[in-house]
Amino acid sequence: MIKLKQNIRTFYISIVAITFLVLTVLVVMFLFGDYFKVSNEGVKKIYYVDNISQSHKLVIDRFNEINKGRIEVVPIDLPFEKFSTNERKELLIRYLRSKSDRVDLFSVDQIWVPRFAKWTEPLTKYFLPSQNQQIIDQAIGTCYYKDDLVALPLYFDIGILYYNNSILKKLPDYSSIKNELDNSITWDRFISVGQRLKRNGHSAYVFPSDDYEGLMCSFVELLESQNDKLFVNDTVRLNTKAAENALQLLVDLVNKYNISPKEITDYRETECYVHFVNHQDAFLRGWWGFYEWYDKNVKNEDVSSIYEKAPMPHFSGGTPVSIIGGWNLMMSKYSTKKSEVIEFIKYLLSDEVQKTLYEVGGYLPVKKSMYSDTTFMKKHPELIFYNKVLKSGVHRPFSEKYTKCSDIIASYLNLAIQNKISVKEALGKAQRTINSGDVFIK
Repeated sequence: MIKLKQNIRTFYISIVAITFLVLTVLVVMFLFGDYFKVSNEGVKKIYYVDNISQSHKLVIDRFNEINKGRIEVVPIDLPFEKFSTNERKELLIRYLRSKSDRVDLFSVDQIWVPRFAKWTEPLTKYFLPSQNQQIIDQAIGTCYYKDDLVALPLYFDIGILYYNNSILKKLPDYSSIKNELDNSITWDRFISVGQRLKRNGHSAYVFPSDDYEGLMCSFVELLESQNDKLFVNDTVRLNTKAAENALQLLVDLVNKYNISPKEITDYRETECYVHFVNHQDAFLRGWWGFYEWYDKNVKNEDVSSIYEKAPMPHFSGGTPVSIIGGWNLMMSKYSTKKSEVIEFIKYLLSDEVQKTLYEVGGYLPVKKSMYSDTTFMKKHPELIFYNKVLKSGVHRPFSEKYTKCSDIIASYLNLAIQNKISVKEALGKAQRTINSGDVFIK
């Protein structure tokens, strides 16, 4: 029986690997070859790489209809379900290094902007300061590199704690716990509540802790909650008490307090969402788009009263903090259709499109006008909570070195959470590897 299960597991792993390989080959064939090349004189085709959701398709179709016979946006889909943020980053880097004009516009995790700046067209001459001022500060601030505007935000995101209200209501002190959660509970109290729920048969907390950028978000969140920084003067600092406290907490949630299942060391966001719903876990570290994920993948219904939102927990004596995320648009400097790309970017930043992206896809708007629009806010009162959490939002470090360093750090964080190496060993090895400048191979 055990052997049969192992064979089945091997079969499914093989299928997943083959599927990913086929998708990657198709993308590479497009980026580097002539496989998809179609001649259509008179129409300027813009090739746009992103996670193409239904809301993306909707606004792209509208743009193509408006500009029929003149401009056509051709989407290249790199779905989050198939490509992790790290895999997407490496694929884009390989393409841009080739200096091909195959892709004109692409989206990046906002923290990648410094890394990608050398391959992209500066946008300062295309957008007036007054236009940039229409974008919320926390979003437009991620779009500069060495004082040049090199990107523009498409949508915003922020780390959020979700809790299963139906489970918490079984506790006699539910009202008191809910009040603590809604105002950012301390980690000590959070662990105490989690252990009580664990005794009742529930996994208390799932958070992404695979070896990837999502784990870095939790780590940086915990550092910032202690008023500490990962980068100081463009240098990584992991030999600090705050870094040790941050990683020790992540390790202890799984291995000491046992309120997080051990399998999360292989989980990214989607796997955490699935576990949270299927296993009726009490808490989830997720992003704003969880409800839309549920609507698309589980059931088309409003579950906001079952899975409620709260700020992330914080260390006693520390500061409540949530990591700011989001995806920015960057134009390849090798594009031969720059004016058409700019036209499309301006369209994506229009109020109409920003509303569509939120109402259809759940993507947080980046335009200030959305949050001062009384009709829009009345229709979407949940955005009041977003504004509250945004006040405690922090960014990951903006440094050209960050993406390389984060790959190294995440790998060692993951090993520590798996209990394969100690906290001190993980931080020490990560620091030495970064300082050495050697090529890091996982």
